[in-house]
Amino acid sequence: MSTRSSVLTERDLGALGQNVRRWRKLLGWTAEIAAERAGITRTTLRAIENGESVRSESLMSVLSALGIAGTVVQATDPLNSDLGRLNAERMLPKRVSARR
Repeated sequence: MSTRSSVLTERDLGALGQNVRRWRKLLGWTAEIAAERAGITRTTLRAIENGESVRSESLMSVLSALGIAGTVVQATDPLNSDLGRLNAERMLPKRVSARR
């Protein structure tokens, strides 16, 4: 990974961690409650909120506990973007041929 990519990844992980912390606080949850509901340790939750690398399963568990996993998954669906829809129209078959 290039230095630029590494810096962008660190920045994005940091922003994601801050957002997770904000959601937790908006729900009125302590770190202990959030970790328990997500089935992870408080240490892992702290790592997520600090923008550190964790297993994707741990991150998804927290997002699910917060009730936002579906929104995050949907945000990554390429068909939810203009570019994705445009390319899908060009790349996917226009009609399906009937085979007998």
